[in-house]
Amino acid sequence: MSRKAGERESVAAGGGTSTFRRFFVRGLAVLLPSILTLWILWYAGVFVYKNVAEPINRGIRLGVISLMPSVPTHYQPEWYLTPNELITLPNGVRPAMPDATTPTGRVALHNMRKQAFATWWGDRWYYEALGLVVAIVLFYSAGVLVGGLLGRQIYSRVERLLGMIPGVKQVYPHVKQVVDMVLGDKQHAFRRVVLVRYPSERTWIVAFVTGNAPDMLCAGAGEPCLTVFIPTTPTPFTGFTLTVPARDVVDVPMSVDEALRYLITAGVLLPDAAKARRVGDVPSGSPLPETGGPDTGVPGEGARRPVLTSSS
Repeated sequence: MSRKAGERESVAAGGGTSTFRRFFVRGLAVLLPSILTLWILWYAGVFVYKNVAEPINRGIRLGVISLMPSVPTHYQPEWYLTPNELITLPNGVRPAMPDATTPTGRVALHNMRKQAFATWWGDRWYYEALGLVVAIVLFYSAGVLVGGLLGRQIYSRVERLLGMIPGVKQVYPHVKQVVDMVLGDKQHAFRRVVLVRYPSERTWIVAFVTGNAPDMLCAGAGEPCLTVFIPTTPTPFTGFTLTVPARDVVDVPMSVDEALRYLITAGVLLPDAAKARRVGDVPSGSPLPETGGPDTGVPGEGARRPVLTSSS
């Protein structure tokens, strides 16, 4: 084989490897989002079933067994009247009916009926969805209740009581903030979408205003300040907190949801109002428009740098 022929075969092999890699990566990019979505939904469903639906199902079965003695005999189901016919021990022997006149017999009979009911329930797979249906109804009812004036007052009192319980008061407020942030009450946690200069005077970063800075921080800075949350990509619910002068904050005409999508996708998904304008449409080096007002002024060359207060 000549040297040139060997070089041609080597190039052809390299080209085949490059082609395989290109199509493999392309197929991965096409299928991976769907696979990951199904994987997340599957494990979310398993988590909800094991931690929400199944405990409710156990409670329903226990409630049915507890209420069954008050049901007239001719309405009682077979699994309750003759559980020994529905239960088979591992060795293939069916247990005898215990003596219900003794405490030990009553406990044994209760356990047998509970096992018989579980077997009867398991043979009807569609009953497993009952716990999830009950959970949805409970969540909806709680939302309707809290939506009213009386419900909000009751909810506030319950929260105050939880805030008085040792151990609970150290955990509950933080868990509630995270849940409110994730499940849609972001307008309460995040007031405004803004830009601040960070980590240098020549760069801007998207931030969320969470409120006015405490008085002691404003006194230390010598001027009114705001507390802003700097999110990270692609998990915008983690980040760190800055205290910045109010005059160094630039408001952005973007909703909280749009800003979260922008951050999660690393800027790929733009807000609806900005889809027609890409970065390439903006001339290189064009400055941001300056805005007036005490809370939206663009800092000059000598602007004070943000004061770092905490991190997470």
